[in-house]
Amino acid sequence: MAESSDRPKLRPVEAFQTETQGTRVLALRDPAGFTDSVLLLPLPLLDIVSLFDGEHSILDIQAEIMRHRGELLFREEIDRILATLDEHGFLDSPRFAERRARMVEAFRRSPTRPPVHAGSAYAREPEALRAQIDDFFAPPDGPGAPGAPRSPSLRAIISPHIDFHRGGPTYAWAYREVAERSDADCFVILGTCHAGMTDPFALTLKDYETPLGPAVVDREFAGALSRRYGSSLMESELAHRAEHSIEFQAVFLRYLLAGRREFTIVPILASFLHDCLALGKEPGADPAVERFLDALRETIAACGRRVCLVAGADLAHVGPRFGDPEPVTGSWLRTVESEDRALLEAAIALDPAGFFALVARGGDRRRICGLSPIYALLRTVEARSGVLLRYGQWPDPQGTVTFASVAFSA
Repeated sequence: MAESSDRPKLRPVEAFQTETQGTRVLALRDPAGFTDSVLLLPLPLLDIVSLFDGEHSILDIQAEIMRHRGELLFREEIDRILATLDEHGFLDSPRFAERRARMVEAFRRSPTRPPVHAGSAYAREPEALRAQIDDFFAPPDGPGAPGAPRSPSLRAIISPHIDFHRGGPTYAWAYREVAERSDADCFVILGTCHAGMTDPFALTLKDYETPLGPAVVDREFAGALSRRYGSSLMESELAHRAEHSIEFQAVFLRYLLAGRREFTIVPILASFLHDCLALGKEPGADPAVERFLDALRETIAACGRRVCLVAGADLAHVGPRFGDPEPVTGSWLRTVESEDRALLEAAIALDPAGFFALVARGGDRRRICGLSPIYALLRTVEARSGVLLRYGQWPDPQGTVTFASVAFSA
């Protein structure tokens, strides 16, 4: 590891403070999914690890620590830290490059997209998974089991993508609408890309496997969409490998519709509006985004299928885990809810410009991770009205996530 450690560089990972056994620690997690490890480091290592930026040499790091702490940081201690980071896949190193290459090649060779989060975010065994989702529909938190079909006027839903055990009933409120008020045979799923990607949108043609059977990709629709877009939608396909926001929707669709009717999906990850916020630009400033949204609307109109749009999207992320200095309090949660509901009002009013403006006005201080898929849905859906079905919070003082289910009708 000598070559990589001369100017050590931490990979782009999620870093947050948390508490374990009464002690504050620094946690590292990889949103790109190249390691499943969550590495817990003592807080005093923060000022050392923050210097692993590829710019500071080992001597530079020792000098900085001497300047700040007034003590010598031995090379052996730095090497031990680097070895631990490298072992768990957090260091940008030859060892990680080999790990990444193996995982990328395995994904490319796989004919389908495996159920990466089965057995962790939701049950792996089919019967256990059905029982788990059954419970999400049960009152008082759930909406009750789906009833008889009603007028098929549903055109789109916003559904969470938080882990099932945190947001299961909120998923159920959205998907009961699908069961009762949609006859769609094609579901265009717009998912959040948490790890970020080079392109604003990423498509895959790999069927999404679930414990309840595959959610098959509509290759005819995908091909027509790509032709209208005029550029490849597959350049950032690798982002699908570990991302959960579409996987969770595929699981719910298989639960609802398997054995009842055939359906296909068009899985599209979205990541573009946070760049606009950072640069102070309007969403329409990117011609690639506008071209894609036009292509999606035109493909839906021309495809001859019954299409339902799905945005797999959470809302706010607040607290120390997400970069805030203080734990989340009850009064803070009430403020977050008030601001979330104002944002949802813009969505329900089918006002994408107003939706974006509300986030931009606050500098996205609540970190709305479903920003891109919700905006894309609002720009694309042919609907007359929206309704908020359920709003939810997972109120962890160290890291609260909020989410909602919304239905849009013709």
